[in-house]
Amino acid sequence: MNNQLLSDITVDTWVQGGPVTADDLAGSVVLIEVFQVNCPGCFLYTLPKAIQLHEKYQDKGLVIIGLATAFEDYDKNTLENLRRLIDTGDVIGETFKALSQYGMLKDGKLEWRLPFAVGMDRVVPETEPVTDEKVLRYAREFLPTYDALSDEQKQAVLSQVKNHLAQKTMKAETFERFALQGTPSAILFDRKGQLKDVSFGQVEHQQSLVEQCLAQAD
Repeated sequence: MNNQLLSDITVDTWVQGGPVTADDLAGSVVLIEVFQVNCPGCFLYTLPKAIQLHEKYQDKGLVIIGLATAFEDYDKNTLENLRRLIDTGDVIGETFKALSQYGMLKDGKLEWRLPFAVGMDRVVPETEPVTDEKVLRYAREFLPTYDALSDEQKQAVLSQVKNHLAQKTMKAETFERFALQGTPSAILFDRKGQLKDVSFGQVEHQQSLVEQCLAQAD
């Protein structure tokens, strides 16, 4: 994974502020905020935090790109719903329920907008058969401690992974290429376009990593 570059990010459709190419981003620190439209935590925590980082560091060399993806709920995490989000502030599904519960919507819509470029990950039908080799590969990608588990624990993990893959009808290219564990996730690249960090969930160290990258010469 450490050999991956900014050019490995796949955007199938730009919905706002694009297209943006790796050449356009040369010399910038780039933070890819990966989210799903049907992901309450993305809207409660990480996207608002990304807006704060954008406002604080955009003039110092930070470029943030929102990348919507889909690794589940393929009927909700769609390009159409992403367009509605960007164009009107409409949110759907579990996101709508959670933000309504916390009083974070106005007339059923987001009160804030994403101020940076937003695109959709390339999501294509899953055609690769579920083999034992594929199950093992996924287990090791998503659970780095897999090889240290007991035999009984390994079998339990393999069973869960196999069930997951059997139900998986689509695959999102960037999500899988960077072995993301879910959403929200963030992918950080330095000024040379080299991968510095991949994180999942609420990440307290993200701002300090961004500051470290910004302090480095290009």
